Amino acid sequence: MRFGILTSGGDTPGMNAVIRAALIKCKNKGHELIGIKYGWKGLLENIIIEIPENLIDEVNLGGTILGSARTNPIKQENYFDKINKTMSLNNLDVIIAIGGEDTLGAAKQLFDEGFPLIGVPKTIDNDLDATDYTFGFNTAITIVTEAFDRLKTTAKSHERVMVVEIMGRHAGWMTLHGGIAGGAHIILIPEYELSIKTICNVLQKRFDAGHNWALVAVSEGYGFHKTGEVVIDQEKDEYGHFLLEKQEVGVSIAKIIEEKLGKTTRATVLGHTQRGGPPTSFDRVLCTQLGLKAIELAETKNFGKMPALEGTKIITVSLDKAVSRLKTVDLDSWKVALDIMGI
Repeated sequence: MRFGILTSGGDTPGMNAVIRAALIKCKNKGHELIGIKYGWKGLLENIIIEIPENLIDEVNLGGTILGSARTNPIKQENYFDKINKTMSLNNLDVIIAIGGEDTLGAAKQLFDEGFPLIGVPKTIDNDLDATDYTFGFNTAITIVTEAFDRLKTTAKSHERVMVVEIMGRHAGWMTLHGGIAGGAHIILIPEYELSIKTICNVLQKRFDAGHNWALVAVSEGYGFHKTGEVVIDQEKDEYGHFLLEKQEVGVSIAKIIEEKLGKTTRATVLGHTQRGGPPTSFDRVLCTQLGLKAIELAETKNFGKMPALEGTKIITVSLDKAVSRLKTVDLDSWKVALDIMGI
């Protein structure tokens, strides 16, 4: 059998590890794995490459050798015929799409229209409900934790408040886990907003106790999706999402803290550092498991499905379940942060 594989959406540590595992299993089982460049764009435009065999020795390689893009195939003219043509020209039996909520949503729609699709869940946001963890999340929060470890020394040396803006549009998992692991004194996530008064009270109490520095973790989507306070003509991506880097949430929070408490406050936006570089050992193992399972689903023609992590086991779930709702931070998890903050 001939399988096409693509990576779509934001690059995530471990994408190459999934492709590597799929390549290994294909070689062992006598299948062919064909690379599709630039996500759905490559499938629409027949941009095909041979996956280099030396990838087998590159489990630590970050990014994606296939490139990525945020193309929404459903919004493209004659997408059905274009995808059919690419699959026919390359004799592809299955398309394996590695991606997050938007990519898997598109895969689900294409499967409903008759295409043989299999998904592999990836997102550093960890917001897919059908899997306990998505690959890339562990790597990303490790990077966030290391950033807090470094910023802590500057905060203490200069007796400042350091506000760290962390990725997360609707789900605050990265900020929650990274903030807790990094020792943040204030954690701000989209799901449970704190008043300015509460934030300032917690920080002032700390200052009154003789601790003249503090760390604040804030999600890039904090306050955004509830208030709707955006620039009317602000740029969106092809899936209709506002580009949150232009909201400058971290800078806004830093200005408020400095104005209210008279404490020198600086904002740091971690940005794309959170999804760059090699994956952690946890993500390398998870990606290997997911890549192997994806090929198993493909060769058994179990389409419209994706592998997922449940506990320590890799299970199979439907794409429909995968994109039915976002996994946001639950109240019990949030209570851990509240206890740490003393709220």
